[in-house]
Amino acid sequence: MSPIANMLAQLKNAQSRGLEEVVLPFSKIKLSIAEILKTKGFVSEIEKKKKKMKKAEVDVLQIRLKYKNGVGAIEDLRLVSKPSRRVYAGKDELRQVKNGYGFSVISTSKGLMTEEDARKAGVGGEVIFEIW
Repeated sequence: MSPIANMLAQLKNAQSRGLEEVVLPFSKIKLSIAEILKTKGFVSEIEKKKKKMKKAEVDVLQIRLKYKNGVGAIEDLRLVSKPSRRVYAGKDELRQVKNGYGFSVISTSKGLMTEEDARKAGVGGEVIFEIW
């Protein structure tokens, strides 16, 4: 399983169980995804911390989930690109998710961004996942 798919599964599962936070191994791409989710209002707080393990300290990403009246902000998500099947879209092929209720995250030559930002920047790329 890819690290991104693992991150998304942990977020979805933690939200369905009503947990307040998720702690993941740190990577720059996970941080970028978490920042996009925070900007769009799906998570409330992101923090990079050091966690002491048996022999060393490792960096972890702590993500606080967002709830409204006991209901999680993440309704559902779908992984589009997988390690066995990559999905690419040009700037003209990027579409809205759930009629604008959700969004997709695109890996472009200018970094990770939502499909709306990619359309504005005039770039396409690999469609990583959709969330609503």
